[in-house]
Amino acid sequence: MSIESDINQSKFASEHRKANVNLVYTYYWVIERQKKVIEEFGLTMQQFNILRILRGNRAPLSTLQIRDRMIYKMSDTSRIVDRLLIKDLVKKVPSKTDKRMVDISITKKGLKLLTESDVEEYRLDNVSSKLTTTEAKQLSRLLEKMRSLD
Repeated sequence: MSIESDINQSKFASEHRKANVNLVYTYYWVIERQKKVIEEFGLTMQQFNILRILRGNRAPLSTLQIRDRMIYKMSDTSRIVDRLLIKDLVKKVPSKTDKRMVDISITKKGLKLLTESDVEEYRLDNVSSKLTTTEAKQLSRLLEKMRSLD
């Protein structure tokens, strides 16, 4: 299906404008599919992102380190972590190196939840299943090139 028919627009000012609109439209299309999977586990996108960061790092992280690694940079990372703490998905301990800081790590319950969500997340791969591996790599390179213009 073409972007023109999806948004009911017959013409764009340029191919660059069309590409930008298509990118934004596709972003929201993909995000909505991701949200459906994540919401089944009672998580927000930011909470899910933090859990994946903690699982991938293995060592405890501070909220500043977590924020640096987040896809969606949030100024209220501490508040999001606190919500995960209430759900017993993360734990906080005083930092061994800086008593003013708190180290955050994922709990066994958080790891279990992510393991269960991994199975469901494979459904998200269907979003790009019409692309060959070569096309997916090319798309990633093009998107990285766009971001490098900053």
